[in-house]
Amino acid sequence: MMDPTLAEMGNHLSDAMKILESGKFLFHFFSDSGQDVVSILQLVQNLMHGDDDKQGQRMQYVAEQGHMALLGHSLAAYISVLERERLRKLTTRILSDTTLWLCRLFRYENGSAYYHEGDCEGLVKVCRLVINTQYEDYATEGFTMLSSKHPVIYQSAACRPGLGQHLCSQLGLPLSCLCIVPCNTMFGSLHQMDVALLDKLIRDDRESGKVPLLLIANAGTPGAGHTDKLSRLKELCVQYNMWLHVEGVNLATLALGQVSSAVTAATKCDSMTLTPGPWLGLPAVPAVTLYRHEDPALSLAAGLTSSQPVEKLRALPLWLSLQYLGHDGIVQRIKHASQLVGPTLYLLDPTPLPFTRAVSPLFPPSPCPPISAGAQFKGFYSCKGLPLGEQLVQQVPLSGVDVVELEDEGTCVRFNPLMTAAALGTQENDVAALVEKLGEMIPVLSCTLRFRQDFKDEVLQQASLSYIEDLSWPGLGGVRYEPRTTDLDEDKRQHSVEKINSDLLKKLMELDTDLYFSGGPEFCEEKNGIFIGMATEDLDVAELVETIVSIGRDIEESGKLFENMTEIVRRGIQEAELQLQKANEEKLMEEGVFRQIPLVGSVLNWLSPVQASVKGRTFNLAEGIDVFYRGS
Repeated sequence: MMDPTLAEMGNHLSDAMKILESGKFLFHFFSDSGQDVVSILQLVQNLMHGDDDKQGQRMQYVAEQGHMALLGHSLAAYISVLERERLRKLTTRILSDTTLWLCRLFRYENGSAYYHEGDCEGLVKVCRLVINTQYEDYATEGFTMLSSKHPVIYQSAACRPGLGQHLCSQLGLPLSCLCIVPCNTMFGSLHQMDVALLDKLIRDDRESGKVPLLLIANAGTPGAGHTDKLSRLKELCVQYNMWLHVEGVNLATLALGQVSSAVTAATKCDSMTLTPGPWLGLPAVPAVTLYRHEDPALSLAAGLTSSQPVEKLRALPLWLSLQYLGHDGIVQRIKHASQLVGPTLYLLDPTPLPFTRAVSPLFPPSPCPPISAGAQFKGFYSCKGLPLGEQLVQQVPLSGVDVVELEDEGTCVRFNPLMTAAALGTQENDVAALVEKLGEMIPVLSCTLRFRQDFKDEVLQQASLSYIEDLSWPGLGGVRYEPRTTDLDEDKRQHSVEKINSDLLKKLMELDTDLYFSGGPEFCEEKNGIFIGMATEDLDVAELVETIVSIGRDIEESGKLFENMTEIVRRGIQEAELQLQKANEEKLMEEGVFRQIPLVGSVLNWLSPVQASVKGRTFNLAEGIDVFYRGS
């Protein structure tokens, strides 16, 4: 028999899903008498979707295993109201099962697990554990123990931005306790920690009385997906009595049958943080920090374990999801994501890309295409003014590509299926579409790269144009039309430059051409510029520059004519005003003062009409006011 509480919860969840799929409804306000469950769920739907008509695009697609994870959160709330002893037994079972499964799945023997929402939360608790271990009297003496011997936390320069600062903030440590270890500059990967330099930094800190506390290494850097030399780093940590913590997307491959030795070394570390949610396409499941430590009292003091049963329910969504997927389902999802990179590299290899490619291999060379955790395709060029990465994101959304900034390579397009494929449902045809789109852009990229210098040279030969150097612009380059008038003050000249280039941009955008014209990047320092986008093979650079000069000259001359006309009209109006004033004075002299008085003037004009001459006026834009008289 099913527990009536669980059955009732299932009915409510079923009603909730039906309501969330039913469509729009009216907003209900808070009422004194309360509302039923259906009305409240309708209110939730309204808050989630608002007036959006595109129902299919409102939420990320959630597969069946994702629904199981979401169900876990509701179950946890229901389970928390059980009587205490029953709750304790249930949560202990859930926690022990999940921890055992994860340790076996990711080859981490005799490990304990801490489940947490934020990716950094587990590392913070691990740092507290290490501090309590290294400073025996820390529990009673507190920060005074740290002031005499400063602890040092080492992290790779390729770690997540802000990670070390966050740790120091949460632990109450000054930033001087954080040591950023540079990556290799001469030997090895540019994204791997420099082991020799780390050794020297540790020795220097020990000699100065500091306590090397913990080292954060990468099994898949956030940007490029590279793995540090974990075996050598573990040796250093043993030598200097330090704690080794490993994180990164490549840890997911520990669940596979064949794993590179570089990643396998992570199983010997003191702790590691796993993020099974994106790896398996599970929404709202916690991250997990696996660790090894023999003293449960110190683990409890650090917050890695809890005596509260409700805290242990954090593992419930993951417990349900792992059971639903099973060992084969978990391995299959990770294997599928890893193998998506192989066809990508295979299809790209014969293509003459005008940009570099950085790959993080997980398997040794073999006759088959290499399988890797992620590949980054570097390129700062674009089509129609949009960066290449944004083009790919829009045109092949299921590929999961995104844009990252790497210190050495610059702006890169990252394809990292281990973090995206499970949630998006990426298949090989999506990868093929990604490669196809890249193939379509390659000729345009190549032409643009070839014509950039020619365009700059042609612009610099024109006295009326100035070249704008902006490395963030992905097209041919930028120009500014400079008026030939030099007798204007600075404010008027700037206004003239702005007006001419604004009109010039509009004229160029109206041309029947495949070229893209823009006012420039959003944060461009150069103002009043015209930026030209990507080029095709049939582009005549000299003709393009001459067209810009010709249109700009026409606009400038038209502007001068308009200014002359404006000045003539202004003088003509002034002259007309003077003529009208003079005519009024002459009328007053001819007719006398009494004729200007309304009542008296009417009588006088009736008794003695005035024979006045009629003045005609013409206005010539070239010559001004021409006044002539015509008799009555």
